[in-house]
Amino acid sequence: MDQFISVMGKKDNALLIDCRNYTSTLVPFTNPDIVILITNSNVKHQLTGSEYPTRRKQCQTAALLLNKTSLRDATVKDIEHLKLINANEDVVKRARHVVGEIDRTVKAAEALKQKDFRTFGELMVESHVSLKNDFEVSCPEIDCLVELALQVQGVLGSRITGGGFGGCTVTLVESRAVDRVINNITNNYSGQPTFYICTPGDGAKIL
Repeated sequence: MDQFISVMGKKDNALLIDCRNYTSTLVPFTNPDIVILITNSNVKHQLTGSEYPTRRKQCQTAALLLNKTSLRDATVKDIEHLKLINANEDVVKRARHVVGEIDRTVKAAEALKQKDFRTFGELMVESHVSLKNDFEVSCPEIDCLVELALQVQGVLGSRITGGGFGGCTVTLVESRAVDRVINNITNNYSGQPTFYICTPGDGAKIL
């Protein structure tokens, strides 16, 4: 996904990526009063080498139990079926995250089309909660950054971004509130965060 957006990104647009057929759809993301704040926790827990293959296998197991080629074809009812057949708890949680995240992504794209940034932000928070509790790829430092951001009026949403177990958060925030968010995090986060204020831009190109 990183390479995809790096090439296909366009100014003033988000990008809805379909990982099944490798296509993308530009979604307008323009509001002069709203920016994206990236906060780097500057921590990285060395877990990704073993944890991500485990999660991939758990998702594959869930799809196999549901007789699906991919969890892309699964529904909320399928998650209930996994519970009924007493599937492994972690398998159920991973599948629930994937099914929910796909639904949230589609809803988020539609919210952006409607310029409904508040709903988009709420979906970001729901996504973080799922990544924390069901996919279990967050960590205390990242959870703290999300919580500190959400304490500030003018923040619409915040969540982990990237590979997990550390790294960065992405926060949707009204421009007027950016300094307050940075101050709240700087004063209350135990580490040494760094901040990047962003708006959607063009992808890589020859200069």
